[in-house]
Amino acid sequence: METSRLDKLLEFIKNEPNDEFLKYALATEYLRLNDANRALEYYEDLVTNHPQYAGTYYHLGKLYEALGRKDDAIKTYEKGMEITKAKRDNHAFAELQSIYREAIGYDDDDDY
Repeated sequence: METSRLDKLLEFIKNEPNDEFLKYALATEYLRLNDANRALEYYEDLVTNHPQYAGTYYHLGKLYEALGRKDDAIKTYEKGMEITKAKRDNHAFAELQSIYREAIGYDDDDDY
């Protein structure tokens, strides 16, 4: 019988329980399997215990939005922008800024 991706990741995390990449991979896999609650657990663990793992903020924010938790999404994007700006990760900052502006209803046309 073939071992699923999820089973492999769960086996890996047993040996490396604090590995941020494995936690991120598990969150992503649970999301792919439509298990939003388990995905949320791993994403929230990442922002709590590995706040510098920048990729989490975009995906956690999007999940909050999908769950109807817009205020949590906006706070998540704001925190992610703060961290990516401090890290000078311009690409991640720009992605977060874009989705943040969309979440707050900012329209580029408002500038004109």
